[in-house]
Amino acid sequence: MSPVFLTASWNHLIMANYAVDPQLLQAYVPPHTELDLYEGTCYVSLVGFLFDDVRLKGWRIPFHTRFPEVNLRFYVRYKEQDQWKRGVVFISEIVPKPAISWVANVLYKEHYSTMPVRQLFKQEPGQLTVGYSWIYKGKENKLQVKAGPEALPLLSNSVEEFITEHFWGYSAGSGGKTVEYQVAHPRWNIFPVHHYELDCDFGRLYGEKFAFLNQQQPVSVFLAEGSPIRIFSKRVL
Repeated sequence: MSPVFLTASWNHLIMANYAVDPQLLQAYVPPHTELDLYEGTCYVSLVGFLFDDVRLKGWRIPFHTRFPEVNLRFYVRYKEQDQWKRGVVFISEIVPKPAISWVANVLYKEHYSTMPVRQLFKQEPGQLTVGYSWIYKGKENKLQVKAGPEALPLLSNSVEEFITEHFWGYSAGSGGKTVEYQVAHPRWNIFPVHHYELDCDFGRLYGEKFAFLNQQQPVSVFLAEGSPIRIFSKRVL
């Protein structure tokens, strides 16, 4: 196992999941990987969550230990020694800290950008309200849910299990190579979502080929509890 590069907690993850044509994502699939489908369906997910207690190689960086992130991602797998590794590819990751964007883009070949991002978290009797909003070119985008107060265990073979339990990250490197890194965390519990609001201009944020998502309803929206995580140092395939 590679050395640990980053430790943190990922908390209150809202995941809005869309069924899409696999051809939409082929141009983004890193070399040596292939799309990972759930019961024959290809998913792309809009995810908002809180990054907390961030440490790079054990060190806290002042003013960079707690911030929200919003990302658009999809799912791949990579076969090594007859075993499949199930991973995530990020089309875009949005954070409010430019230094975070620089580190991720340079070291891990990711696709971070810096924008104003805010988290809403409100705990009331019988209900949680969690939301993320971000501003791009003067327009506010929002992903927000109302959920029950008690997190429930993941169901085996469910779409929620498929979405949350991808423990590798992949990105396209230079020269036809692929960057791989491992993400370790325990199994997450899920809060039942009763209501959601989603106002995202996919076309402006992610390119015209994703604009059709503006008129498409997500197949599922759920709120994962989150946990401490470890991200291990990269390797090049």
